[in-house]
Amino acid sequence: MTSRDGLRLHVREYGENASTQLPVVCLPGLSRTAEDFDALARSLAEPGRRVLALDYRGRGLSDWDREPKNYDLMVESNDIADVLTARDVPRAVFVGTSRGGLHIMLLGALRPAFLAAAVINDIGPVIAPDGLRRIKGYIGKLPQPKDWAEAVDAIKRIAGLHFTSLSDEDWLAYARLTFREQDGVLMSRYDPGLIHNLAAMDLDAIPELWPQFEGLNHIPLLIIRGENSDLLTAPTAEAMLARHPQATLFTVLGQGHAPLLLDAPTIGRIAAFVAHCDPPL
Repeated sequence: MTSRDGLRLHVREYGENASTQLPVVCLPGLSRTAEDFDALARSLAEPGRRVLALDYRGRGLSDWDREPKNYDLMVESNDIADVLTARDVPRAVFVGTSRGGLHIMLLGALRPAFLAAAVINDIGPVIAPDGLRRIKGYIGKLPQPKDWAEAVDAIKRIAGLHFTSLSDEDWLAYARLTFREQDGVLMSRYDPGLIHNLAAMDLDAIPELWPQFEGLNHIPLLIIRGENSDLLTAPTAEAMLARHPQATLFTVLGQGHAPLLLDAPTIGRIAAFVAHCDPPL
């Protein structure tokens, strides 16, 4: 579809439009794409459930914005709402990884009617500055790999300390979700201009988002945390549980920020949560 300012926005759809089950909407991380959710979406769509995964502007197959300042939560939130309206999704279970989780909190404050339930993957109301510094250090700065072996090495350099349980196959899958191949050349899946707003952020004065988080108290919530996450700390995750009456926590062992949502136990836990949120027949 086309955004309010004329950019083409890409959406991946799975399952059946006519399903009586709640649809699922997947929102990726800052520099990530809809393809991150492919394994999860295919699993959730097997019983016919409708699943949509979005590429924000400047990521994946969506158009890049000539104004990097528009890579902003409020602009993207309007894009998300417009996509859902255009695709006739009045209410859904949302799955948000990192920035996607921030969007869920924002929707809870501004457009709560969209939210039937939520899965927040490795993000919370308190964002650890060390993790954000690490992300700031590589966004728009990854070298262009010559082949997939170099792509894997690049991913290991930025994530290897936090992802301690991945197999060689997992690392290659991670690399293929981070880079794309076009005419034999590997390149990133996002506009390097994403660094614009992040570069201007004071990482020593990151605002806490407890009011926005508590705006989700009316819906079921599954919190996913990577065991080695440097963005969502264990104390913050426990505080989220204490402040939300319907929240549960699932820890992905051996993974950091953000869990890849590729392994069977994590996909199974999300699928069980989503099924539990469906209205009775």
